[in-house]
Amino acid sequence: MTAEAPGLRTRLQTVFAGNRTLFGRACQAFIQALIVLSIVAFTVETLPDLPPEVRSNLHRFEVFVIIVFTVEYLLRLWLSERRLAFMFSFHGIIDLLVILPFYLQLGLDLRSLRILWLFRLFRLFKLVRYVDAARRIGDAFRLVRVDLAVFGIGALFVFYLAAVGIYFFERDAQPDTFASVFHSFWWALATLTTVGYGDVYPVTVGGKIFTFFTLMIGLGVFAVPTGLITMAIVSTREATLKDDAS
Repeated sequence: MTAEAPGLRTRLQTVFAGNRTLFGRACQAFIQALIVLSIVAFTVETLPDLPPEVRSNLHRFEVFVIIVFTVEYLLRLWLSERRLAFMFSFHGIIDLLVILPFYLQLGLDLRSLRILWLFRLFRLFKLVRYVDAARRIGDAFRLVRVDLAVFGIGALFVFYLAAVGIYFFERDAQPDTFASVFHSFWWALATLTTVGYGDVYPVTVGGKIFTFFTLMIGLGVFAVPTGLITMAIVSTREATLKDDAS
């Protein structure tokens, strides 16, 4: 019995590696299909006047998906050399968030826990483990996370200054719209992101000039991190190609 355990463990680790055996690749493809189909089922459930038998079948499919994901999570936890580290890793937390809301709702009033329904969307993040492109994007973000954090702090600083600036320019002309700096945050967000909904806009000359410079800054606020991420993705892809070639 003890002699068979390491062999079983090794075989399961090979299966979960996914790309080493045909069976492992088939298991990963099955999990990917379940993730996509569960998201489709989640979307179908939102249709009004859905026949009761369809809802019943969707619920049965949901239970099946949860069972598969639960077994997968428990097996990954058992196979992990550092189980605590796996539980608090990105993939471990996502896997737990996918299955935990289902069990929390058992025997409880679903109406009061409706927000847990949205946790099913976390299944999309499970694809990161199985899709090479998604993994490369994750590696790219980790590569520039320090730069993004520094730039994010600077962006928050600019965001606050934009709200304060438009407040002082427009508070007398539009006391209801720009009643405080807090009220000005929405304008700052819509302007810096260059969305410009048009529901809140400056009417004074000073406010319009200030908006012009804020728009110019807003273009840079999003152009710089986009360039950083693009550069990191290219670097990650080149490193992956070199590893595959070697």
